[in-house]
Amino acid sequence: MENRKRNKNNDKPKRKAGNYKKAPLRKPSGKKSTNNPHTKANDGKTRLNKFLANAGICSRREADTLIKAGVVSVNGKVITEMGFKVAPEDKVSYGGETIRSEKKVYLLMNKPKDFITTLDDPFGRRTVLDLLGRLKIRVYPVGRLDRATTGVLMLTNDGDLTKKLTHPKFGVKKIYHVTLDKNVPQAAINHLLEGFELEDGFTKADVAVHSGDGKDRKQIGIELHSGKNRIIRRMFEHLGFKVVKLDRVYFAGLTKKDLSRGQWRFLSEKEVGMLQMNTTAE
Repeated sequence: MENRKRNKNNDKPKRKAGNYKKAPLRKPSGKKSTNNPHTKANDGKTRLNKFLANAGICSRREADTLIKAGVVSVNGKVITEMGFKVAPEDKVSYGGETIRSEKKVYLLMNKPKDFITTLDDPFGRRTVLDLLGRLKIRVYPVGRLDRATTGVLMLTNDGDLTKKLTHPKFGVKKIYHVTLDKNVPQAAINHLLEGFELEDGFTKADVAVHSGDGKDRKQIGIELHSGKNRIIRRMFEHLGFKVVKLDRVYFAGLTKKDLSRGQWRFLSEKEVGMLQMNTTAE
């Protein structure tokens, strides 16, 4: 009985290694799939979250939250579907008001001290928006500078660009001029360059040098890409120094040249193009 089973198994034809044939590849039909969500059709429509961001309401990620919450409607119908697209003639509403896609505006400000970078303050403190005068188009700051920090600040209603300029992935360069309460030895500067742990993780400076001719050891120029809250002040506090003055002199290729404290101007097309080009890598 065992011999029969053995012979029966041995009678089966054995497959030879390397004797397999791959199925022939399908030739592309030349037709675009209408079911593939990643296929970009040039139908003139815009994703709802991008429409909200372009209108200056919020970022795309925040727009997704609003859509999920059911507070956005299109042509009178509440939309909760992610990836929903709107046509130019559609009526989009949020908070009971019709949203119109505003013209993109890009501003550069030399922020003065004692102004905060929020849209509104419950304590009635002055915000950077108070410096814009009668500008009718709604804009918001790109990133934040704390109340005592001065210098280069960009404002816009371009939600997509704002997200990229503040996202760590794009490594936007920022340079600060820092005045400390006492002389900073070279050992402390080396520590900034080597990096160290703070309460929210490891941090380091890309560049740190004594400013000018180096004779005033309280003046430091520091370059970094981090967007963490109060990062410069916390780095120096960690090393035992107190920041007396903090001025941002460079942000993403923009400087405060020819801008006095509290003044602002529109960015040129060339400057906007530079910002968009520097944030296109995915």
